[in-house]
Amino acid sequence: MPPPRTRGTALRHRLAELRGPDVPAKALDARALAALAANPGCERRAILDGAGVNKAVLADALGSPSAFGQSQFAFMRGNAFEARVKADGGAELLRLVHEKLDTVAEPPTRARVPELTAVGPEGRAARTALALREATEAAAWTLLDHPMLALDVAGSPAFLEPDAVVVHPDGSWTVVEIKSFPMLDGSADPAKVGAAARQSAVYVLALEEVAARLEPVPRVRTRVLLVCPKDFSNLPTASAVDVRKQRAVTSRQLARLTRIEDIADTLPEGTCFAPDRPTAELTAAVESVPATYAPECLAACELAFHCRDRSRASGAVTALGRSLRAELGDLTTIDEVLAAAHGEAGDPDDPAVAALRRAAELRAEALAHHAEGPYSERGILDAHPDELRSRQGVLGDTRPEGAPCR
Repeated sequence: MPPPRTRGTALRHRLAELRGPDVPAKALDARALAALAANPGCERRAILDGAGVNKAVLADALGSPSAFGQSQFAFMRGNAFEARVKADGGAELLRLVHEKLDTVAEPPTRARVPELTAVGPEGRAARTALALREATEAAAWTLLDHPMLALDVAGSPAFLEPDAVVVHPDGSWTVVEIKSFPMLDGSADPAKVGAAARQSAVYVLALEEVAARLEPVPRVRTRVLLVCPKDFSNLPTASAVDVRKQRAVTSRQLARLTRIEDIADTLPEGTCFAPDRPTAELTAAVESVPATYAPECLAACELAFHCRDRSRASGAVTALGRSLRAELGDLTTIDEVLAAAHGEAGDPDDPAVAALRRAAELRAEALAHHAEGPYSERGILDAHPDELRSRQGVLGDTRPEGAPCR
């Protein structure tokens, strides 16, 4: 007799059905998790990421291919730089950690580099937790190369793999993020640094879950080490990045995510996101899950072009940006906004409606003044020729001197 199906086993079976029985699952990495936390209201991304659906392949099957992703050249360059940083047992990496984050400790003349291989992500996560506990008890510099961490996301475990985690002699833990974009004169592109900080904050949250199971609880440092190439060379340099703000925001947003099993229960029977399904059937399956599109999705989600087309077709105000959506309150479509501005709908006591109507009045006054002003069509036709000549500079006449007027 087969063993009884537990709640976790039933959820994994359901997600496998959504993904497609023969489709391998795509692991949810920290970059995708940070993007998901930045848009917690998007149930479509939550269920697709939770089920391990490859959204880039899905976008191609829907006819809206995505330009989102990393080029092969950048991927190879990043791997080569990371290998250089970790060469010789991570000597250079530990030197940077000591220099930027822990100068009071003894210099890392020698470090422990435990073996973290195991079967499957669950096995690797358990092996990483054991290595972290042993390194904390040893009170010595320890480098964990590509450890595996587990983080509960909307009721489903997500397995994350940071570039490195360093255990200090005092038993504290530091996340190390290695990027291939350059650091010029000690500073890097703020947008790229911000993305790296949000990604590192996810790793900090996952480490805190591991630390909470130990006694005494080790300190997980909220200042991470960002390692980048120095100027235009391939030499590594580093900077300490405080991720307390990103950690707090990510933790709050992850807590707001609707549980994946709750989303799955609302889907029609037979829903499947396998890319080999007919386009009409696949489109219906994707549309059965509510999405919350915003222009920021173009830089973070492979389905952004598909969702943007649907958002524009429905006239949703989210297509114009989250800040505008927040200011419009209960007005969710452009038609509702125009109707409220023209006084055809909406509660006059609603601040958003009142502001729209006042803006519409000001616009009407400005257009009326322009229509009757000296530079309106009627004003120009009625003007004296001498007066017209005096206006040429204001009207923008750019003819060379002496050139005929056409």
